[in-house]
Parts: sequence; C-alpha cells; structure tokens
Amino acid sequence: LTGSPVTLKILQNWVPRVSHYFDKEHYTYVGHQIVIQESIEHFGAVVWPGALALSQYLESNQEQFNLKDKKVLEIGAGTGLLSIVACILGAHVTATDLPEVLENLSYNISRNTQNLNMHKPEVKKLVWGEGLNEDFPISTYHFDFILATDVVYHHGALDPLLATMVYFCKPGTVLLWANKFRFSTDYEFLEKVCNIFNTTILAEFPESNVKLLKATARKN
Repeated sequence: LTGSPVTLKILQNWVPRVSHYFDKEHYTYVGHQIVIQESIEHFGAVVWPGALALSQYLESNQEQFNLKDKKVLEIGAGTGLLSIVACILGAHVTATDLPEVLENLSYNISRNTQNLNMHKPEVKKLVWGEGLNEDFPISTYHFDFILATDVVYHHGALDPLLATMVYFCKPGTVLLWANKFRFSTDYEFLEKVCNIFNTTILAEFPESNVKLLKATARKN
C-alpha cells in the first residue's frame, strides 16, 4: 500500500504455533481432533492457509475475540474447518458457500460437530452479491462476526465479494479476514477494504504470506 493514504496499524507481533496434524485431513484445535474431507474438484474443498491461520488465531486469542454465544457467518467456508472451530468455541455458526461446495461442507461440519454440546451450525448457499436481501434479510440476520479466509485470489467475483462484505458488516459487526497475498489484485482489494472499513492488521504469517485483518463499519 505504498503511497496510499490508508495507514494499517499492526496491533501485535503474534507468532502462531504449528497446528498439530496427523495427515492432511486431521487437525487439532481447542482440544478437539477435527477430520476434514477434502476434494480436488473445487477450490472451496481444500483447506487453504488462511483458514489455518485464523483458526489458530481464534484459538489463541479467545479473550480478545470471545465467540461464545455469538452469531458468526463464514463466507466462502470451503471445507468448513474454520466454521467447525468457531462452533467448538461456542458460536452460533452459519457456514456459506457456492451450491457445488455445500455437500462436502455439510458433511465435514456434521461429522465434526454432531456429538458435541454446542449450538447446531447452519449451512446455507451464498453466491456473493446475489440474492442477499432475499436469502439473508437484515431484519432476520445480524452477525457479531463475519469470517473470511482466502476468498481473494485470481477470480472475477471480487466486486460482488466486496459488496457482500459491505452488506453483512453492519455497525457492531467485526469482519475477520485472513488471506494469502499472491497477486497485485489481492493488494488492490485490500486497499478497497481499507477505504471502506476501519481496518487493522492483527497478525502476519511470513512463512505463508498470510495477513489477518480486522475490519469494522465506519460510523456515519
């Protein structure tokens, strides 16, 4: 963001621990083993580094971001790993993604949460920028946290994604976005986010080029 009027404040120099894993499908967070079924057929059916980073951060910073009994929406939930972690942390979770991803997403969330004493998560279709008022009317849906990981990469839906973030991130809502930065378009999207929201960098993960940002709606 060189030359940008937007100043990003790094809140803390936080280094994540390495997540315990047994193979590519097994993870341990908050004392729970999570088994994830991946699929090579869809981008959304693979665990990406942003989901690992934000899962670790939420586990390690429960006092700063207490999800217990909070309403949490994950956009682009993919395999569901982050939504599962949010469930374990006590949140009311709504996990969303494209229709073709929902079967695997629902399977992973169900198998990892069905025997735990927690709020039952909801899985819903969400196509960025489409049918938001119809499928998620503001009168019914208000979220304390919006979670998004690795939703920005080389695709053509960045403007609808930004519109979706704006739609859901109302006053009082906290958007937590973790992303691996690869392309100039990623940084251009980041600059747009910074111009719309109050934005801070919570953590950076140099080994994976992931940045974790917190964004909140600006007061009128």
